[in-house]
Amino acid sequence: QVQLVESGGGLVQAGGSLRVSCAASGIPFSLYSIDWYRQAPGKQRELVAGLVSGSTTNYADSVKGRFTISRDNAKNTAYLQMNDLKPEDTAVYYCKAKSPLSTREYWGQGTQVTVSS
Repeated sequence: QVQLVESGGGLVQAGGSLRVSCAASGIPFSLYSIDWYRQAPGKQRELVAGLVSGSTTNYADSVKGRFTISRDNAKNTAYLQMNDLKPEDTAVYYCKAKSPLSTREYWGQGTQVTVSS
């Protein structure tokens, strides 16, 4: 019923930019908080950026100033704009949607971002 689909990942050179998208269906998207996580092989999944419905944002220190989270509620889509990419950013990027009133959370399948040095 609920589906989150990430797209936009790929191979990019260090210093380049990439925008990943998260298209949602089956939820009242505008009411949900959106988080972006990433997970590198052998590493713990980490929170990269978060955006609540009230436009409050937070970022991991490692990406602050380089990444921007946004959403287009009319398109039921969230974005993560990634600038000045570094090899350390290489990971699978996942979006997560969460209702402010429930403990349920919904995950996408992830999209691979690889940054070459």
